[in-house]
Amino acid sequence: MLLNNRYQVLQTLGSGGFGETFLAEDTQMPSLRRCVIKQLKPIASNPQVYELVQERFGREAAVLEKLGENNDQIPSLYAYFQFKERFYLVQEYVEGETLTAKIQKQESLSENEVQDILTSLLPILEYVHNQKIIHRDIKPENIILRHRDKKPILIDFGAVREIMGTVINSQGNAARSIIIGTPGYMSSEQAAGRPVYSSDLYSLGMTAIYLLTGKKPQELQVNPITGELIWHEYAAGISPGMIGVIDKVTQYHPRDRFSTAGEMLEALESDFVPLDPTVHYVREPVDTQPPSFAVSSSSASPDIIRQDLFSTTNISSTNKSDAGESKKNLILGLAIGSSILGSLIGASVIIGFMLNRSPQVVEPNTQTSIQQPNTIQKPNTIQKPNTIQQPNTIQKPNTIQQPNTIQKPNTESQISETAEPPSDDYSWLSQRLAKNVDLDDKSALDLDIMRNSVFARHGYRFRTIKLQEYFDKQPWYKPKYLPQDFPDNLLSDIEIQNVEFIAKYQDSNNKRYFPK
Repeated sequence: MLLNNRYQVLQTLGSGGFGETFLAEDTQMPSLRRCVIKQLKPIASNPQVYELVQERFGREAAVLEKLGENNDQIPSLYAYFQFKERFYLVQEYVEGETLTAKIQKQESLSENEVQDILTSLLPILEYVHNQKIIHRDIKPENIILRHRDKKPILIDFGAVREIMGTVINSQGNAARSIIIGTPGYMSSEQAAGRPVYSSDLYSLGMTAIYLLTGKKPQELQVNPITGELIWHEYAAGISPGMIGVIDKVTQYHPRDRFSTAGEMLEALESDFVPLDPTVHYVREPVDTQPPSFAVSSSSASPDIIRQDLFSTTNISSTNKSDAGESKKNLILGLAIGSSILGSLIGASVIIGFMLNRSPQVVEPNTQTSIQQPNTIQKPNTIQKPNTIQQPNTIQKPNTIQQPNTIQKPNTESQISETAEPPSDDYSWLSQRLAKNVDLDDKSALDLDIMRNSVFARHGYRFRTIKLQEYFDKQPWYKPKYLPQDFPDNLLSDIEIQNVEFIAKYQDSNNKRYFPK
């Protein structure tokens, strides 16, 4: 078959709802240069639609020509023409192997190979997006590893196919009746017909998961609580940095992803997740079952996706009893240790340890056993049985005379119901229940920071960039857990109640700074 009296078709490469793709030779070139010809057909056949498609086809062809001219990893457009109500694109033939074919042969790629592919493709996407163009159909089949230099080539832009879906609506206006994209690799907003630039990044992230695991999107489960893809268990040995980048870019809502290809590239090249090198991180097996506690409708936990996870007062009795038992064991252990040590050095070590650790402070006196003074009522505290109350004074034998009392700045005993906690210090949320008076004079941003500080003190790493930047500046903050790895039982009963209380206060007073 000879197309346009010039292109000799050699074989059919593929076919779909919009037409066919052929491998052909250009008979008017001395080298009989090979090329790819895409034949496209509008879904509606009437003169008015044909005229509209014809105009838009010419514009999109000009865009493809410009893209191919200015980037070596986008196929060049050689020509375009129309024949018998069909539209044809003649493009550069890329000799190589699609990522789909490569995975079919070797099951998965190493992290270094995927890193190289991503860092090579992201500058292309940044260039494309700067031209106000969204690819719309990034997937393994549309990325070819070129044989001559192993570079990934991005093919099959969706804009031309989309105009083939032009129809005339009931008001007589032109409308687009089709969605371009591939299920599994397509984001939710793109499936709704409203793609944005980060929709391409989502598709690229899903492609990376396929390359690392060999699993197609349809083979992966989704956590019913968080909405996150369950894929880590299929990618053993992948660094936390790579996992963090992919998890962020495949978030359900565009606002939770990287906003640009350049931002994603920077994260890949700069170790996106700053983990504490002194901590050994062990990924727990993924549990697809919901937690044992009920989830309410209020949003209380950090960021967007995990907000529903801790918005509850129905904590399981098992977790409560375990927490109570742990606290009892801690106090008993400290008492025994203090009795054995019985020396000034041992006492000072325990005092220093406890001042920096726990809202329930146990301080040894000069005797060989710990005496429990009468309970002192503290404002806004919850009385718990079998706890040892703080004595007002500490006496140290054989030392220089000290004042009768030791002043402790920023401790629970100095925070009254009307007092403003020190700036950036909401550690008291782990010690007592919050009240309206603690929240009334705070802005929406202050309240979001206040609520999320509970999680930050346990090492939670935030998806919301502004929150992460804020807590990175706090000297006490030590990021430890990726969002999907944050243990559900780290928060104490008081912390959970405070998180929920602040969230409900924010909702009832319309004081949300970051969207729910």
